[in-house]
Amino acid sequence: MVIDDTLIDDPSRLADVDSRGLLRATAMAGAQVRATTEAAAELGLADRLDVGRPRALVLLARPGVGRTVTNVLAALLTPTCPVPIVVSEFVPSWIGALDVVLAHTEQAEDRELAASLERAARYGATVVLSAPPEGPVAASVSGRGLLLAPRVPVPPELSFPRALVAGLLTANALGLLVADVESLADQLDAEAERDQPNHESFVNPAKALALQLADRTPLLWGLDPVALAVAGHAAHSFASHSAVVCDVADYHQALARPALHRVAVGSTTERDIFADPDEGGLPQPRVLLLSLRSGPGAEAARRQAEDMLAGVDVIAPAEEIDADEPTRAAVLALRFELAAIYLGLAAGSIGGAGRYTSATA
Repeated sequence: MVIDDTLIDDPSRLADVDSRGLLRATAMAGAQVRATTEAAAELGLADRLDVGRPRALVLLARPGVGRTVTNVLAALLTPTCPVPIVVSEFVPSWIGALDVVLAHTEQAEDRELAASLERAARYGATVVLSAPPEGPVAASVSGRGLLLAPRVPVPPELSFPRALVAGLLTANALGLLVADVESLADQLDAEAERDQPNHESFVNPAKALALQLADRTPLLWGLDPVALAVAGHAAHSFASHSAVVCDVADYHQALARPALHRVAVGSTTERDIFADPDEGGLPQPRVLLLSLRSGPGAEAARRQAEDMLAGVDVIAPAEEIDADEPTRAAVLALRFELAAIYLGLAAGSIGGAGRYTSATA
């Protein structure tokens, strides 16, 4: 990948090439959270879900952000959740009146999902749906489910904050998790401010991340389940905006792949700062260790990984912000989304260097 790295620190040129307004739309993450929270309050979500502990919470993983946010929610919930968390593409055959189904999609015409949700509602399950208000999906639960429709228009690939908060509000109402959604919105606003185009790369975490990964193959290795799930969303963002393919793995699983791990060790201990990226060959890997948990156990895991990969880059939001785990996950997801957009604009995959071509043209 050849990038125009001068563009990343040039706000006026960024504005010119960002013809879809992706940077502005991404910065509305906090607004998405607040608007969804307001919609849930108007719908009476908390009261309507105050029906006692469910038999199971079914998270439907549909293509796009629906899949990545489902993995993050499952990772957040699973360690302490008092009921089974089931992740599936479709409503399971055993669904019944004691179960709760949660789904997010931006594809209003997803007829497979519509049929699945219609069956869940018919068998008496409580359905919470984050989706556009028109089309077969919304119609499948009309009058029988709780629909949280978007109020802040953003491209489908940028709907992660809305999908995440819909899940967190559902889990809060069911007594399965305690997440501070107000703080989440504030922290997303703060991250968007840090990452805005007018801030240069040496003080802008998203721009710095984009430059770190330019001309590299990202190895996004999670040190805990939530970090691994966020890494999956990061890979989705880089594929969506930068045409960059990432390796995503749990760090212990990465250790079990000796050839790639040897290359990763070499990349962190033997970096050649004078290497010419135009000489050809495969892009060199860049390992990013992601850590979202806090506490002695998380710190010990980080130290062990850093000893193995001397000089590795570690991203640990717990060291930057005082917030709960869902908020740290959302902030890191937003940072990766913005990094992917900056990299895509600089590379010309979504703009930049005069190579912009609309994907829908």
